[in-house]
Amino acid sequence: MLKRLLICALLLLPAGCAVGPDYAPPEIAVPPAWTVSLETAADLADQPWWQQFGDPALDELIRTALQDNLDLQIAAARVDQYLGQLQTTRAEFFPQLGAAATAVRRQDTAAGLAPGGQAPYNYYQGALSATWEIDLWGRIRRANEAARADLLAGEAGRRAVLLTLTANVAGAYLDLRGSDRQLEIARDTERTYAETLRIFRLRYEHGTVSRLELSQVESQYQAARQAIPQLEARVARQEHLLSLLLGRNPGSIPRGRPIDALTAPTIPAGLPSTLLTRRPDIVQAEQALIAANARIGVARARYFPTVSLTGLLGTASIHTATLFKDPADIWQAGAEVLAPIFTFGAIEGQVKAAEARQRQALLTYRQTILAAFRDVEDALIATAKGREQLAAQAEQVAALERYARLARLQYEAGTTSYLQVLDADRALFAGQLGHAQTQAGTLAAAVDVYRAMGGGWLDRADALAAAATEAESTAK
Repeated sequence: MLKRLLICALLLLPAGCAVGPDYAPPEIAVPPAWTVSLETAADLADQPWWQQFGDPALDELIRTALQDNLDLQIAAARVDQYLGQLQTTRAEFFPQLGAAATAVRRQDTAAGLAPGGQAPYNYYQGALSATWEIDLWGRIRRANEAARADLLAGEAGRRAVLLTLTANVAGAYLDLRGSDRQLEIARDTERTYAETLRIFRLRYEHGTVSRLELSQVESQYQAARQAIPQLEARVARQEHLLSLLLGRNPGSIPRGRPIDALTAPTIPAGLPSTLLTRRPDIVQAEQALIAANARIGVARARYFPTVSLTGLLGTASIHTATLFKDPADIWQAGAEVLAPIFTFGAIEGQVKAAEARQRQALLTYRQTILAAFRDVEDALIATAKGREQLAAQAEQVAALERYARLARLQYEAGTTSYLQVLDADRALFAGQLGHAQTQAGTLAAAVDVYRAMGGGWLDRADALAAAATEAESTAK
C-alpha cells in the first residue's frame, strides 16, 4: 500500500504547477552615456584603485579594515543566517523522518478491556514515522526561490558594505592628510607671525613703529594661532573615524605620503548600462524583488489543499520481552489532505500583503537605480570641477605669494602701510588652507567615482579580506 502511494506521489510531482508570477526583469530606462566626459581607462574598473594613490600606509589601512571592520563581520554573519534559512526551506522538498519511543502505565475502563485483560497494565511502543508533503502547487518551490534570492541579496549586501568600507577608509584618510596639511600651514604661519611680532615689539620699544601697527601684528598672530586648535580637533576626529572603520579603539593613525605627493587615480571607464550588474546595492535590490515576487506564489498556494504522505513502522507490546518479536510489529501508511474552506479572508489578505510587498520592492529597485545614476554623475562632476578649481587655486596661491612678498617689500621701503601687508598675509593664509582642502576634496571625489561605479575591483577587495582573515586564523 505504501509503495503504491509513493508511486502515485512521484507521478503527480512533475504534473504539479507553481502558482504565482514568474519573475521577469523590469524594463529600466538607462541613459546612453554619462553627461560628464573625463579621460578614462577601461582596464582600471576591475583593479584595486586605492593602490593608484601610491601610499603604502593607505594600502595597509584598507587591508586592516577588510580584516577587522565590525560592519563587514555583521554583514558576513547575515549571509550565514540566509544560508541557514535556505537550508531549512530546501529540507521541505524531502520526507521528514522521525523516531518516537513510549513507555506508559495505563488504566482503562472496564469497557475498554479485552476479555481476560488486566488493569492497570504497561504499554511499550517504538516507531519510525515519515511525512512527505507533495509540492503540487509549487509552494515549496516558490519558498525555495525566495530563500535563494534572500541569500543572494544578503551576499550583495555584504559586498555593498565592502564597497562602502573601502571607499570610506580611503576618503577618511584623504581628509586626514588634507587636514594634516592645513595644520602644517597654520603652524608654519603661526611661527612666522610670532617672529614678526617679536620684531615689531622690539621696534615699538625703540619707537620705530606705532602702537597701531603693533596691535595689527598681534591681531594677525592671534588669528593664525586660534586656527591651530580647530585643525587639531579636526585631525583627532578624523583619526577617531578611521579607528572605528578599522574596528579598534580611538587612537593615532599612521601616515604615509603627504597630500601633495599623492597621485590622483584615473577614472574607470564604464557605460550606465553596466551599472546594473556592477553596483552591489542594485543587485541586492533586484534579489529582494525576486524574493518578494516568489512569496506571492507562496501566499497563493494557500488557496489549494496540501497533500502529504504519512507512514509509520515500529513495534508495540504490553511486555518488554515480546516488544521486538513479530506479533508486536505495527505499521501505518496513508495520505493526508488539508484544504481551506472558510478562512474569512485570511488567505486573501496574505496574498494582498505579498503583492504589496512586491510592488514596494519594485519601486525600491527603480529608486536604487536612479540613485546610482545620480551618484555617478555627482562624483564625475565633482571630480571634473574639483580639478578645475584646484588648478585655479594653485595659480591664486602663487599670485598671493607674490602679492605678500611685494607688500612686505613696499612696507620696508616705506611706500605703503602695514595694513597692506596684513591684507596680503591674510589672503595668502586663507588661500593656502583652501588649496589644501580642495586637494583632499578632489582626490576624495575620484574615490567617490569608484564607489559609485562599483565593479570587479570588489572581487579583489573580497580576496584581500579573505586572505587577511585566513592569515589571522593561521596565526591563532
